[in-house]
Amino acid sequence: QVQLVESGGGSVQAGGSLTLSCVANYGNYERYCMGWFRQAPGKEREGVAAVVNGLSMYTDSVKGRFTISKDNAKKTLYLQMNSLKPEDTAMYYCATASACPRPGSWSVENEYNYWGRGTQVTVSS
Repeated sequence: QVQLVESGGGSVQAGGSLTLSCVANYGNYERYCMGWFRQAPGKEREGVAAVVNGLSMYTDSVKGRFTISKDNAKKTLYLQMNSLKPEDTAMYYCATASACPRPGSWSVENEYNYWGRGTQVTVSS
């Protein structure tokens, strides 16, 4: 059974940094495309960043502040978040796609078939 376990969330002040991690337990890890999504209270879940066929994708609001990376040897996906803003407050989820989405569809939830339980990020002003 595929499992994804996120960690690294917490509470920080605006301008601070956090690094999220997502550890996977399945084989052929390097072949899977993975992404980070987030959901703020009262809002729909949105794509934050993804690694699709070696390309890093970001939603506009985090470009230049967040960096996604994938360590295949450790089967771990990271999200380095710098210059955090209160609007980044959300539950962050990692997800994996056994069939990689087209680059233009990286942020579509239905493209990913396995999800972690999430880690909470709270940014105070």
